[in-house]
Amino acid sequence: MKVLVTGASGFLGGRLARRLVDDGEHDVSILVRRSSSLADLDDTSAMRIVYGDLNDPESLALATRGIDVVVHSAARVDERGVRAQFERENVEATRVLLRAARENGARRFVFVSSPSAVMDRDGGDLIGIDESTPYPTRFLNLYSETKAAAEQAVLAANVDDFVTCALRPRAIWGPGDRSGPIVKLLGRARSGRLPNLSGGRDVYASLCHVDNIVDACVKAAASDRVGGRAYFVADAEVTNIWPYMAEVTRDFGFEMPDRTPDLRVVTALVRVLDQVWKIPYLATRWSPPLSMYVLALMSRSATFDTSAAARDFDYRPVVDRDRGMAAFRAWVEEQGGLAELTRHHA
Repeated sequence: MKVLVTGASGFLGGRLARRLVDDGEHDVSILVRRSSSLADLDDTSAMRIVYGDLNDPESLALATRGIDVVVHSAARVDERGVRAQFERENVEATRVLLRAARENGARRFVFVSSPSAVMDRDGGDLIGIDESTPYPTRFLNLYSETKAAAEQAVLAANVDDFVTCALRPRAIWGPGDRSGPIVKLLGRARSGRLPNLSGGRDVYASLCHVDNIVDACVKAAASDRVGGRAYFVADAEVTNIWPYMAEVTRDFGFEMPDRTPDLRVVTALVRVLDQVWKIPYLATRWSPPLSMYVLALMSRSATFDTSAAARDFDYRPVVDRDRGMAAFRAWVEEQGGLAELTRHHA
């Protein structure tokens, strides 16, 4: 099978491309910018490298030529940016890639989406939700809104000879993660800049180890039952975020900051920050110090029912949390330790 992976210079896309090569059953192509670092891919000799850009239709036409399956993991994730940038990179690029893939004869399209596509800006806890949960009327941020729009475009493109689906992992983590939510939280905790935002409550989350979502991508791409559907993908364990973060920081040799601000006050301040950060000069240069999106992720429970993924493509987590965290700690030490890995996130 000939597979194209977008976002292969990133954490998930790179891990997926290496897994497909290691399986020995696929011809693997990756679409990357010429400015992208491919250092984390190690040996790329077994991959077809297509240099281009998701905003360039000619790049996408070239990249999808002769491809059977597209796994689209590239996206604008950082909260830095204005609406036009998010629309262009997350929505329009996905639509153009869909069109190029179908016109060039691809048979499958797997889109890596996000559970934030169904998180309401003014909503509360989401416990054990499944795919019947509707899209909100107000989104947490531009990333959430444009991921939802791209997901809907992908699912609407499903036809008999072009099977499309979307996978929704949250907070992908594991060895190789240099800039994901867990790394950013550890960096802020280590610098003393991570107050406890639980509001005095337990905050539960379904996280997703990178090897679990990689395995889900591979299985979904081969399934005949996924057409036009979205799926939550998560680790087997439900994580109580704040106690677990305290446990992880101790394993790394430091303590979580001992501060628990009034969540109502923080929420009011962040709402103001969200409005201020709509100013293009700020939005295009820096991510906000705290946003409603991050606040929601850290103060609301969000756990997901993965039974649909188990039913339709035999999803089972291949890595448990304890084994995954042990491997992550070992990898961090190989990078020079947590201080070196998180110095840009402190």
